[in-house]
Amino acid sequence: MYYNWKEKINTEELKNVANLIKNGEVIVFPTETVYGIGANALDSNAVKKIFLAKGRPSDNPLIVHVANKEDIGRVVYTPSAVEQKLIDTFMPGPITIILKKKPIIPNSVSAGLDTVGIRMPSNEIAHKIIAASEVPIAAPSANISGRPSGTRVQDIIGELESKVSAIIDGGECEYGLESTVVKVIDDTPVILRPRKNFTRRY
Repeated sequence: MYYNWKEKINTEELKNVANLIKNGEVIVFPTETVYGIGANALDSNAVKKIFLAKGRPSDNPLIVHVANKEDIGRVVYTPSAVEQKLIDTFMPGPITIILKKKPIIPNSVSAGLDTVGIRMPSNEIAHKIIAASEVPIAAPSANISGRPSGTRVQDIIGELESKVSAIIDGGECEYGLESTVVKVIDDTPVILRPRKNFTRRY
């Protein structure tokens, strides 16, 4: 299914999309960085569909997207003071913070690691989908592995439309670059993946 939400989020279609996520299906949706290909992060079988759709190696962990700061504690253990400062300063926004995961997050999401990347998109469509689904959404960039990340539906639809249950068109992404990935090591934030123009200071 293709949904055009470039002008307005359709409430009935949003319910349909949320039900797809709840039922273990995979969707493509916009964020402020790039488009994501997402599924219920708590459902290991749904997550495996992401890897199949992308042709992504299973040892490459996924980022977990949440709707609100209150949702973070559901999937990871209590952040340190420095990690919490990063959350308070930069979320929602184009940043992913590596945190110690709770068992509720399947190993298929974290590639067997005891940590997981957490992100809270500022894009309204992404936020509404995650909130309506009532589960965190695991989502890498919406592209076949090894190809450029999609920043418009036109970049994606040809290679992924037969592999997902819904594609939501929210227009062109605001930034067009993947999120900055940060991990706190010895109380020091370390950038594991930079993103150009990420200028807000910690």
